[in-house]
Amino acid sequence: MEKSKVLVVGGTGYIGRRMVEASLAQGHPTFVLQRPEIGMDIEKLQMLLSFKAKGATLVEGSFADHKSLVEAVKKVDVVICTMSGVHFRSHNLLMQLKLVEAIKEAGNIKRFLPSEFGMDPARMGDALEPGRVTFDEKMVVRKAIEEANIPHTYVSSNCFAAYFVPNCSQLGTLTPPKEKVFLYGDGNVKAVFVDEDDVAAYTIKAIDDPRTLNKTVYVRPPENILSQRQIIEMWEKLTGKKLDKSSISAEEFLVSMKGLDYAGQVGVGHFYHIYYEGCLTNFEIGEEGEEASKLYPEVDYIRMDEYLKRYL
Repeated sequence: MEKSKVLVVGGTGYIGRRMVEASLAQGHPTFVLQRPEIGMDIEKLQMLLSFKAKGATLVEGSFADHKSLVEAVKKVDVVICTMSGVHFRSHNLLMQLKLVEAIKEAGNIKRFLPSEFGMDPARMGDALEPGRVTFDEKMVVRKAIEEANIPHTYVSSNCFAAYFVPNCSQLGTLTPPKEKVFLYGDGNVKAVFVDEDDVAAYTIKAIDDPRTLNKTVYVRPPENILSQRQIIEMWEKLTGKKLDKSSISAEEFLVSMKGLDYAGQVGVGHFYHIYYEGCLTNFEIGEEGEEASKLYPEVDYIRMDEYLKRYL
């Protein structure tokens, strides 16, 4: 079967660059949107040029120029949006809706994957403010996609390992704790942790798969369904050193939101849903979804004990 031509929007971002690499590695003709807004960002330009050297095609297009987006979309079969909404949430929403309009007008896209790659927003209707806006805006994009009858796949990849595993899920740091660690409740609520390159590999596998059409793909590899306590124990085993553990109740944790800036409050809210409510694992995947590691057992996903070794 001929491989679909793929356009990655946001290809210089954290997950976007991995998506470009995975698309190239799996043999897809790969296009990357090059926006004039890049300005003087030399690192992004060099990354784009490195993609080009590996065989990707750079396509100029701007969200301020609808026609240019339509022309970019017409060159491919699949569009994957990986733009981050961390800093400018409403800005991200506006750009994704513009992309939906361009895809609708182009009329040739076999599959669109909007920028999600985290918790499933369809299950987060009762999320805490202010973080709830993250999920609400993703649902606005989903509604626009479905109303336009655009073939799609949503990807729920749960926790990016780099943000949750080496730090034993401690807020405010990315590196391993040296002496003490805070447990959320008893530390036994299960979450799902996935290497970012594996997220990209599974995503690219899904784009031509009829089983994932108009469904949500949950990246939930069974050996990476772990509790915070299990992650800590892995690190202790690797280092041969026990950490001093203190438990934080749900009430104490929510109180800690007060006084934090917007980003801090969003982070605390997300951690609350993951580690106190178990929002990543407290449901069965129904007919509306598929689990990536079951669909693609050939992907030898990275287990978290192996992932942690790079931090020794």
